[in-house]
Amino acid sequence: MSNTLQGKKIAFLAADGVEKVELERPRAALEDAGARVELLSLEKGEIQARNHDLEPAGTFAVDRAVSASAVGDYDGLVLPGGTVNPDKLRLDDSAVAFVRDFVDSGKPVAAICHGPWTLVEAGVAKGRRLTSYPSIRTDLRNAGADVVDEEVVVDGNLITSRSPSDLDAFCATIIEQLAHAPAG
Repeated sequence: MSNTLQGKKIAFLAADGVEKVELERPRAALEDAGARVELLSLEKGEIQARNHDLEPAGTFAVDRAVSASAVGDYDGLVLPGGTVNPDKLRLDDSAVAFVRDFVDSGKPVAAICHGPWTLVEAGVAKGRRLTSYPSIRTDLRNAGADVVDEEVVVDGNLITSRSPSDLDAFCATIIEQLAHAPAG
């Protein structure tokens, strides 16, 4: 365990259908680097995780509803994937506004797999260089993004990756970007 991210507080925004490994691995990596992590969702309680979108994979306790959260309380935001999770988030005005405001704040925002769908809904993909799971790349292009097929892509404060196979690079890049970002 290092103290690279000591004093940093990171929000994860997810809903039912989140891909378990895409929440667990980055959260563990950030905590191991010294960050405090909170799970935000559409409401308090628990969210249902999935493996490969179809298999139930347990639940995660939600720390706070996104509607009761403020961008200023966090140093970074992580948007895990799973197809159902971002589909639910992009239908919620509070979640979409939170993501838009977070990107506009200049603080690091990381999205993996289908997570960038929420970036599209928030209107922050235009003109940005992004990657994602192959099935949503057309959506990103239609939103004006420059879409590439790379393990991890950093464009300003946005960090994107394609799939669980990219988690090692995704986690390392999030830690690196957060370590160089000002606190608060």
